[in-house]
Order: sequence, then C-alpha cells, then structure tokens
Amino acid sequence: MARLKVQGMCMRGSLAELRSPGNDLKRRNANWWPRKVTIVPNLCLPERSNEIRNWTPVEDIRSLRLITGIKTPYLDDGRLDLKAYDSLIEMQIAQGVEGFIVGSAVREGHLMSWDEHITLIGHTVTRFGSSLKVISNTGSNSTGEEMQSTEQGFAVGMHASLHINPYYGKTSIPGLLAHFDSVLPMCPMIIYNMPSRTSQDITPSVIQTLAASPNFVGVKECVGYDRVRQYGEEGITVWCGMDYESHDARWDLGATGAMLVASNLTPGLVRELLMPLIEMPFHEPAPIGFNTAPAQVRVVKPIFRLPYLPLPLSKRQEFVGLVKDIGREHFVGEREVQVLDDDDFILVASY
Repeated sequence: MARLKVQGMCMRGSLAELRSPGNDLKRRNANWWPRKVTIVPNLCLPERSNEIRNWTPVEDIRSLRLITGIKTPYLDDGRLDLKAYDSLIEMQIAQGVEGFIVGSAVREGHLMSWDEHITLIGHTVTRFGSSLKVISNTGSNSTGEEMQSTEQGFAVGMHASLHINPYYGKTSIPGLLAHFDSVLPMCPMIIYNMPSRTSQDITPSVIQTLAASPNFVGVKECVGYDRVRQYGEEGITVWCGMDYESHDARWDLGATGAMLVASNLTPGLVRELLMPLIEMPFHEPAPIGFNTAPAQVRVVKPIFRLPYLPLPLSKRQEFVGLVKDIGREHFVGEREVQVLDDDDFILVASY
C-alpha cells in the first residue's frame, strides 16, 4: 500500500483508490461537516504562563547604567557551557556590571532553540538574580512566538524583556504598535532599535506612543547621536547600543547608559569610562569579533556555532596588540592572551 504525506497528514491507500470517483462519492455521502475556522482563546494555548516570578519596578531597570550582552559559551559538541557561562558572569559582577542581556543578537540568541533560551534565563536568574538584573531578548518576528517566549521568560524570573521589531517580514507602523502592545501589558519592556539588522527603523512616534504605558522602560537605540539626544531631551530612558558611540551618548547626549558587548572583555574599565575601547571587532559583523576575543583571552573555548566564523588571523594578531596596549589587567580572566591558530577553532553546524 502506498503511503502519501499531505501537509502533515498521513493517508493510506493505493494511488488508484485515493483517486477513485467512487471513493470520492463515498466520502461526500458520509457524515461529513464542512470545516470551520477554529478560534482558540489565548489562555488555552499550550506552554503559556501568566506567572511572574520576579516583579521588578520599572524605575529599577531605568536606573541601570552598564548592561552587558553576555557571551554564550559552548562545549566541544556545541551545547551550552554553563560552567564557563557562570564564570563569565562572576567576573562581570566583580567589576560592577549591573545587568545582563541573555540571548541577544550579538550573543547568538538566534542560534539557540527557545528551550535553550528559556533554560538559560532561568539558570541565570537562579544563580545570579539577587546580584543583578536579568534582561532577555524574547522578541521575535512572530507576535505569537514573542508572546509565548516573553511569558515563559517572566515565569522563570527575568526582570525585564528586550524586544526587536519584526525582521525580514516588515510590518506597518500600526502593525509595529500592535506587535509591541501584545506583550507590553505583561511586565517591564525595553525596545531595541537596530535598523541595520531589521531593515526597519522604529521611529520616535512609535516610542512616544509606547511610552504612555507604565510597563515601558526605555529604548536601546542604535540609530545614532541625534536620536539619543532627542529621547534624552524628551525624558525617555535611552541606552546607547553602539559601543563606539557610548561615551559621547552617555556624557554629552543624555543617555542613561549603554548596553554593550565590549564590556564582556573590559567590564571594569568600561564601567568607569563608558568609552569606545574596542573598535577592532566591528571590522566584521559584531557576533564574529566579540565571540573571537573571549576565546583569545581564554575565558571560553574557541567554539563557534555556524554560520559564524572567527576573525581572520590578521585581526586576531591585531587584538593581541590591543590587549597589550590597554593592559591585560583590564580584561576579564587571568591567562595570557593568544592569537590562536585557525586549527584551534571548532566549528559546529549541528548541536
């Protein structure tokens, strides 16, 4: 007997039987009801939760100055290396970092399954939630997926959520507002504006509308100085999202602080100065440089989940010189910085 798969359903019978007019007639004459649209209330969907483990006042989140998009380290087989992850966070706390973004774009959140993502949020909160604020990127280009992941994130204890606008399949301005409004009532929420990745700017009119909600915290802004200045003048909490603009944004343009990746390497120095210490990693897309550098200072294993590859040899050599110029003591870890050979890196396609 032939077995045909049709849109996820399995039909048994020979091809001739399935095409037989007689069989069609039997099916039409059977007790058959026309299909109707099924509307499932949100509360009945699986894996949904209205539980909030750590209710955090919005003002507590707005007071944070330095927030690190924490590196996600891997084991040799590509699974999450929680031992190395905990060590990284302990070094960050020791040098004064106030909050972390778990699973951000630069920290390869899009290469994690949602099970990994939510597990990592819960692990971070359980181990370190009393010492710092845990923020997670639970945004998505699917509103339903965003709602579910955000609910689960708050259920396992994150203090605030970070939301990027729908990428690839852009929506309208009213669509953006509807997308964000679907999660805004849940708990403290930060908007992440990075048009170079999403191909759509979250305009000030959208932010001003969202700011009317008591759960709106602020915006991680990556458009540039003028936008940071505008929000600062309007009294909207804004964090600079570009490492090399963070010093001016903080001290001259009214930014509350910064959400950075360079602070993975030099958290104490960045906290003191909030200055553009490291521009070298931006020669390549950000995940590449800021996942190569921690391996070179030997606080994580040199393992990459594809499609990302390490920086080329010339840039790795340049980074070693940069560490020596700034001073090894300002970087996380205690082991000697290394260039690393190409063969030292492990590339994982399936994990």
